[in-house]
This record gives sequence, C-alpha cells and structure tokens, in this order.
Amino acid sequence: MAPDASRTLASRIASLDVEKDCREITLLLATWEFAWDIERALEFALFRTYAVPAISGLLARTGEFERRPRKRYDDTELILAEIQENGFDSNRGRRALKRLNEMHGRFKIADGDMLYVLSTFVMEPIRWLDRYGRRPMTPHEQRAWCNYYRRLGEHMGIPDIPGDLETFRRFNEAYETGNFRFAEPNKAVATATSDLLLGFYLPRWLLWAGRPAVRAFMDTPLLAAMGFPPAPRWPRRALLTALAIRARALRILPARRRPRLLTQVRRPTYPEGYAIEELGTFGRAGRTNRKCV
Repeated sequence: MAPDASRTLASRIASLDVEKDCREITLLLATWEFAWDIERALEFALFRTYAVPAISGLLARTGEFERRPRKRYDDTELILAEIQENGFDSNRGRRALKRLNEMHGRFKIADGDMLYVLSTFVMEPIRWLDRYGRRPMTPHEQRAWCNYYRRLGEHMGIPDIPGDLETFRRFNEAYETGNFRFAEPNKAVATATSDLLLGFYLPRWLLWAGRPAVRAFMDTPLLAAMGFPPAPRWPRRALLTALAIRARALRILPARRRPRLLTQVRRPTYPEGYAIEELGTFGRAGRTNRKCV
C-alpha cells in the first residue's frame, strides 16, 4: 500500500453506507485497519462468555476444550471468518452459516445466552480499541460493526436483537450483572482457553509466567466469576505500558501492505486445508426450536 494508505482506507470506509455496506466495512476493519487488535478482542469476547455457568457448563460437557482446544479455537474462528470474508449470500458464507446453525441446533441454548454471546462480538472490539488500539473506532465504524453482527444474529435465528449500539451495550451490561457467577466449569474452560492462547507465544513450560498477563485484562466481576486472583500490579502495569507504546508506534509506522485473512492463516490443525462441512462439533443432543435462516 502507498504511504498514505491508512488515510485512503479511512476515506474508503467513511464513504461506505453503514447499513448496505456493513459487511465490507467490518472486513476492512478486521483484515486491514485493526487486524491484530480485533482478533485479540474477539478472543476476549468469547472468554467473557465463559463467566456464565450456563455457557461454560455446556462447553465443558462437550469435552472439546479438554481433548482438542486448538481445533475448537480454529473451527470457531474459521466459521466466523468464512462468513465475514465471503458474505452471507456467497456459497462459502451460506455453507459456514449452515454449519454454525447445525452446531447450535444440537443443544438447548437459551435465547438470552445466544444474544449475550452476540453482544460480546459487538462490544468487545469497540472497547478494546478504545483502550489499546492506535485509535478508537469512529461512530460510523461502530454503527457498521453493530449492523453486521445484527445481521449475523438474524441469520442465526436469534430473537429480539437490539436495533442499535446503545441498546446492545445496555443489554450486555445488564446480562453480565445478572449472570456472572462462579462455577467450576467457568474456571476449567477459561484456564484451558488462556493456556491455548498463551501457547501461541510461549512454550508450554512457560505458561505459568504468562497467566498473570491474561488476568491483567480482566475486570473484578470477570475474575470473581472465573475464580481467578487479580493480576499482580507490576505485570499489569508493564502490559498496559507496552500496549500504549505499541499504539503510539502504530500511528507512525507504515500501514499494512496486505489484508490478514483468517481463512488463509496456516494452522497446524489443518496442514492441508479444511472443508467447511467438517468444521466444528458433531454428535447427538437435544435440539431447539430456533428457526435459523
């Protein structure tokens, strides 16, 4: 990209319609403008859902986090990326939506729990960029981000989806206040997930040293629901300082030269590639009456 690529990209995003072009805007944000940040934010979005016993209990019962945590991570990321990168109406997007809905349809999941997971996808990237990004999302970008996930929720058959960002925020905060509480599955799933994410950067024998860094991102209600102690003060300060320095550096460094497409990332889980229909979990379980589009 040219030296003024960042300004060009921002101008392109600003020229797009937040309703009609919301998928294109989110793709530009997630693969060009904030690729690393949004991937981390969505990891943390899923992490927050493990503070809800109804959600962590279901995940623990599948056994996927104990047997194949990396595959569980890759499958989730790939299914969502296939939809975002290719669009709801594309062949690959429709196949990924079908696989997503098949997985959820196997289990009795409350509508409120599904809506909460969706709300974390809306809110956490916006919050992450406010705190740690080289810049926050603009109001225009926030509206497009919200609209894209509203459409995803509609395709998943989730009822009563909020119509705007502020309503999503209120729902997200009220749900966490009413549903965050400690349970053993919360801690088990969160520990397995944090070790997996740390394993992207550290050898297994050093995971213990990285765990306080994960806890440094957690607020008090989340820590309590996970049964985790707060991070020591010095690693929290060091991590936040490092992220602040990174944000300042990114403001002056050259813009990304090519998009980071998650469907193109090399993964040890799928060294020879993957088929959409083989992603995710399979098996027999109670089905819901949720109508998926």
